[in-house]
Amino acid sequence: MEEKKSSKLSEIRATAFDAAAIMRQIGTPGVLESLTNVKETVSKINEIIQGLQTPEMVKNIENFRIISENINDTATKMQNITQELKETGIINKTTSLIDSAKKKIDSFGNDENGVNGKDIHNVIISTQEMFTSIKDLINELTVTFVSSKKSGVVHNVQETIKEVTDIYKPVVSAVPRH
Repeated sequence: MEEKKSSKLSEIRATAFDAAAIMRQIGTPGVLESLTNVKETVSKINEIIQGLQTPEMVKNIENFRIISENINDTATKMQNITQELKETGIINKTTSLIDSAKKKIDSFGNDENGVNGKDIHNVIISTQEMFTSIKDLINELTVTFVSSKKSGVVHNVQETIKEVTDIYKPVVSAVPRH
């Protein structure tokens, strides 16, 4: 029993000695400086947290969330419009028109009977109409994106496709077939 008391007493003395050593270490300038730095850091973190909780910051964070959602929605709408344009064939038809104009331009001087003033005039007019159609398409897409926030996207895309098709038909009919 006495051994138990003496071992417990030894444990208490060792613990008290360890505590005294720790207290001496806490009192050293390096530890005090570290604790001061920790206190300052915690204080700054609390200030930041309080700043993030102000109504202005809460509103800004919400605005960032809304902007992110709008960007995602716009990207999805652009993908859908691009897919619908591909499905209508307007992109392929425009590519064919460009290829046709390029072949016509490349044929200059290759064949004495192949190119005349009227052909050059037709190529120039067709090219101008093609670029006008492309410009109109871009303008319509811009209008569609802007108005998609206010109205249905599908309706605007359908109208744009119809208008681009109406513009494209005269261009195709003006280009001579090979």
